[in-house]
Amino acid sequence: MDSHTGDDMSVGEVEPMPGYADLITRASTVMPSALRGCSTCGLELSKRTLLDNAYITWTEIGLFFICAVMWTQIRRGLTECLFQPFAQWCSLQPKDSAKMPESSWKLVFYTMSWSYSTYLLFFTNYTFFHDPPSVFYEWKRGMTVPTDIAIAYLIQGSFYGHSIYATVYMDAWRKDSTVMVVHHVITLALITFSYAFRFHNIGLLVLFLHDINDIQLEFTKLNVYFKTRGGGYYLINDILSNMGSVSFSITWFWFRLYWFPLKVLYATCVSSLQSVPNIPFYFFFNSLLLTLLCMNIYWFLYIVAFVAKVLTGQMKDVKDLREYEGEEGAMRAATLLKVQQQSKDAGHLNNSAETQLNNSTEG
Repeated sequence: MDSHTGDDMSVGEVEPMPGYADLITRASTVMPSALRGCSTCGLELSKRTLLDNAYITWTEIGLFFICAVMWTQIRRGLTECLFQPFAQWCSLQPKDSAKMPESSWKLVFYTMSWSYSTYLLFFTNYTFFHDPPSVFYEWKRGMTVPTDIAIAYLIQGSFYGHSIYATVYMDAWRKDSTVMVVHHVITLALITFSYAFRFHNIGLLVLFLHDINDIQLEFTKLNVYFKTRGGGYYLINDILSNMGSVSFSITWFWFRLYWFPLKVLYATCVSSLQSVPNIPFYFFFNSLLLTLLCMNIYWFLYIVAFVAKVLTGQMKDVKDLREYEGEEGAMRAATLLKVQQQSKDAGHLNNSAETQLNNSTEG
């Protein structure tokens, strides 16, 4: 894997970004036409295409697992040595003290990963953000992945491998945690297969458009936790949590529901066939990206619900609508978590915990 140079980039006229109508019209024409033209599509062809086009080494697979374990150990170390002691020193409420390390860890990681993606897209010779169709210029199967993009893929892929484990065994369980696990699996599949099929250019753009919201989300949640601590109320954290909430809502729509479909999906659904007529696994990757868009819309409904509650006066404080609300619900969740850790019959207790949590959700 060699570092990129500007000479390797294909320079041409930049296509104007399409609108929603253009995306729907072109995609609804191109995709059915591609499906009709795939007269030999089937399991056997997919298997042959996979073997002919997927390139990934055992060394890269080994690095993935090593880094996934490394993220888990780094998180545990930071939680025990920094985040938990800091939460205790600040005298956070017990329920906030339990959730603060998770948000702190995610804020640290996503700030680092998004900063690196921003550097690659705006401070190097890559033109993928301003000219998304260029992600497929000069595509060749088994082509060399630039070292800087390969590093970004290793960081992100191993982190989502860690996140699948962390969501189930380390994070606080929320209403959408099941959807979150599905999201991590789909994201990991996209990262792995896009790297193996050398669709790494579009993958870098997808990562950039999604990580910024995670930074704002965790920043907002931390300020929610810190605005009531040590028996006092801190106005600055309340103001920051409200500012973060507004910023999060705006950028979620702008990055995930505007730029993501019009830059990424248009490039993968339409432009990809123009640059590479027989591009492998066209429907597979676009199906995953469309599923990711649906989940972005699903989570956006939580944001809409939050705004509606604030505007109607049903909610006066910023809080995570995905979490189980109410002091009684929080106490029962903590108790059930302790019981689950001590029990050998995990399956039975999970069902019992889910029933009790559902009963306590109304608070």
